[in-house]
Amino acid sequence: MRNAQEINQNLIIALGFAAAILFLLFSAGPLVVVGAGYRGVVMNFGKVQDTILDEGLHFRIPVMTDIKQLSVRVQKTDILAQVGSKDLQDVKLDVAVNWHIDPLKVNKLYQNVGDENQVINRILIPAVGEVVKAAAAKKNAEEILTKRPELKTEIDDSLDERLGNYGIILDSVSLLDVDFSTEFANAIEQKQIAEQEAQRAAYIAQKAEREAEAEVNRARGRAEAQRLLQLTLTPEVLQNKAIEAWDGKLPTVYGGEPLPFLNIDLMGLQKPQNGQVAP
Repeated sequence: MRNAQEINQNLIIALGFAAAILFLLFSAGPLVVVGAGYRGVVMNFGKVQDTILDEGLHFRIPVMTDIKQLSVRVQKTDILAQVGSKDLQDVKLDVAVNWHIDPLKVNKLYQNVGDENQVINRILIPAVGEVVKAAAAKKNAEEILTKRPELKTEIDDSLDERLGNYGIILDSVSLLDVDFSTEFANAIEQKQIAEQEAQRAAYIAQKAEREAEAEVNRARGRAEAQRLLQLTLTPEVLQNKAIEAWDGKLPTVYGGEPLPFLNIDLMGLQKPQNGQVAP
């Protein structure tokens, strides 16, 4: 029994010793693994080297060589910028920036700036604040609200150029929210309401004008039709229409006396035939 306990203790010690060796090999030993989405910055006695390690297993010289891993994945940073507009209104812009470190310049970035947190605090936040401030100062507060795509494009272009100098690649910029003072927001709302009411009034006026024009055109059409009808209703046409509608009986009044029949030429009812006048 005692021998079995001693064997178990020795096995535990051996496993611990092996684990310690493996830990030393991967932490301070000659082997280092660069994770997925990372790049390794090589430093010999603290001096950054030109060599950049890709993902995977690499060898190094213990003590002399140290490896600093930096993420080259796309990262999102939300930045709240408080700026002034062209008309001196206070504006708060919530800007979302998607960015990542250039894998080919990760060593220079680490040498000049530092790790990801230092990149955000020392480069990204100040750069976004200055670029947004410069872009917003060219527009009044209402234009910032109504021309957000134009403002976003200007911020995107300026920020892309500025961050590129540090080895930071800008993927996209989004303006999540634009906030004004309460007084100015109320003024904008009242102005929009007034514009909507003015547009509605203009629409009603245009509709009334179109209806009036249509009525005038209809009246002109009726007048023209009456004029053409009068031109076609000659005495002969009227007489023929009366004859066509007559039932052969002369209208009478009380007392049996016949009335004149609208001056119809009864003697001319029968048209001449073969050059002879009907009796």
